[in-house]
Parts: sequence; structure tokens; C-alpha cells
Amino acid sequence: MNTSQKIKKFLGWTTTPKPHINLTDEYYSHLKPFRYPFILTVFIMLIGTMGYIIIEDYPLMDAIYQTGITFTTVGFGEQRPLSDLGRIFTITLIIFGFILFSISVGIIAEVFHKGEFQKLIRERRMLYEIARLKQHFVVCHHNEFTIEVTKNLRENHIPFVVVDNREDMEQIAKKYKYPYFVSAQPHTQEAILKSYMSSAKGIITLANNVTDNIAVVVSARLYQDEIGRKRKYLIIASAKSNEDEEKLSKLGADKVVTASKLMAKRVNAMAVRPEMENMLQDFLYRQDSPLDMEEVKVPKISWLTLGKIKDANFRDIANVTIIGIKYKDNKFIPMPSATLTILPESKLLFVGTGEGISKVRKIIRKDKKPKELQYV
Repeated sequence: MNTSQKIKKFLGWTTTPKPHINLTDEYYSHLKPFRYPFILTVFIMLIGTMGYIIIEDYPLMDAIYQTGITFTTVGFGEQRPLSDLGRIFTITLIIFGFILFSISVGIIAEVFHKGEFQKLIRERRMLYEIARLKQHFVVCHHNEFTIEVTKNLRENHIPFVVVDNREDMEQIAKKYKYPYFVSAQPHTQEAILKSYMSSAKGIITLANNVTDNIAVVVSARLYQDEIGRKRKYLIIASAKSNEDEEKLSKLGADKVVTASKLMAKRVNAMAVRPEMENMLQDFLYRQDSPLDMEEVKVPKISWLTLGKIKDANFRDIANVTIIGIKYKDNKFIPMPSATLTILPESKLLFVGTGEGISKVRKIIRKDKKPKELQYV
């Protein structure tokens, strides 16, 4: 870190993130048709200025001014009476100015009539906005699942970018209120860079075809290794069968959701314990619910590692309760006893307020027992 970077860090200055793909080349390629009118304008202004200096003996600024008002045909008149040769020269400038103006209007009208330039400007602006996102989700493939998932992400104020290769993604984004979108194949380098996956929290791939989901999972893991990202992406994928679920898990998906299994479990819960289902729906799935349920992983260096559940006393300091523990070998113990040992990298299942669980997560990550717990 050089001196300037240290000073910026000390003062808290931050640079605005820039997109990996800013479409600069495409932007300037759309401006190419404007080159010829611009060059001709400069050339005619030069010829006109030299002509008035030579023919009418105008000073430089007077010659430039006379050329400008003549070439643009604004009708301000002559600065001084012109000679016959000067009038012929002026008429010639007016004719060339009118021709150039007509050509320029035609070029501008053609460029804007196609709509590609305006679309490119909107996409470029969006890419800069996406680059400013932190801990967002990249949601791949637009379908009925994507609509429901993004609706909940939006309600919970979780930023996300939808990626799909449909040509009408702009219209789809307006219809379903996607704040950010990328029109590209989700597994390609273009999609990865445009969605600014380097700063994303995770990827959700919901394709109807398992092949597309596999491609996204593999691409995300390869990109993660390529950029040397220490914290792994949370990858959630959808599957239609147990075989597809197994494939996606082996290839690197953290969570694989099978719609048929979820529906069966939900229906069974409704049938066996309808009152409990209603309670869970009211308290856990609502955005404004005072109750939350979440898993918290215990790191190897945590002060809580190899300790007893009774040593935690989270109920007293954060008003949360441990209702389950899941060991590294996936063994799950519901309602664990107070004397149960907490092994490294096990996961504690908490129920409580979101604020309380957030406080507990910070306490568990510490390597020394906090002072507030030593006297509880």
C-alpha cells in the first residue's frame, strides 16, 4: 500500500467501484456515424475563416465569427459590406452549411430511431450501479420461481441482479420490478463480469433444465478460484429429481432445492399439524415478524468451541434460544441438553429476534469469552 492509499484509508476516502465491462467500445462505436459531420464542420469552418481573411481582410476573430453565422445560416447579417467575391464565397458557405445540416439531421435521426444507442446508454448506467452493490445475489434464469424469489428478496431489502439471455429482459424487468438485470447467458464470462459477481454474496440458479444449473454452479466455482476469493459463494440451485440434486451438490452447490420435496413437506405439515403451520407462516415468513430462526456456525477458533451449551447463556444476554445443534458430520440434535459439548464447525440453530441473533453471531466469532458473559 503506497502513501496515497494510506492517506485515503486514514481519511476514510473511497473510490467509486467501476464495472468490469463498461461498454466503452460499444458506446464509441455508436458515435462513429457522427465523425464525418464533425470533421466536415471543422473543415468548412477552417476554409471559411481563411477565405474571409484572404478575400475580405478580416481579423481572425471576425473571420471566425462571420464564418460561424454564415455556415449555420442564423441570419445575423454581415459584419461589414462584402465584395462581390466575398458574397459568392458567403453563398457557397450557406449552401454547404445547409447540406451538412441536412446530412447531420439524417444521421442523428437514424441512430436514435433504431433505439440501440439509448438502450446502450441505459445498460451502461445500470452496470455502474451494479458495480456499487455489495453482498448482492445473482439470480440466474427468469421463470415463475425467479419471480417469487425476487419478490421476497425485494421485500427484505436484499439487493439482487437477474441474469437471463432473453432479448426482452428490459421489458421483463419493468414488469416484475427487477431493479438490475443482465441480458446474457448466466454461465458465460460476460454475465459473470456484468453482474459484478466478484462482490456478490451468492448465486441462485433456478433454470428448468438441470444442465443450465450445472453450468452456472461450475462457472461460479471456477470464477471464485480464479479471483482467489477467500469467502465462498453461497450457491443455491433448483433440481427436479434426487439424481439432479446429487449432481449439483457434488459440483459445488451449497443448497439444492427440489420443488416436489418442498411441496410434499409443506402439504404434510399442513395436514398433520395445521395450527403449527399457520404459526410458522405468521412468525417466520413475514417480513415484519419479531421472531426469526437462523443457523450460526461455530468457528474453530471460537471461545465456545469444546464448551458446553450452558456456558453460552445467550438467553440472558440476547434473548435467544438454542433449539438444535448440527455437527460437522450432519448429525442433528434437537433441543440439546445444557451439558452437551459444542464441537468445532458445528452449527447452532437459534430462535429469537433478528437483533439478538445478530448479536450472538458476533459473540460466537470472538476467540475469547466476552466480559459480559463472565458474570452471567
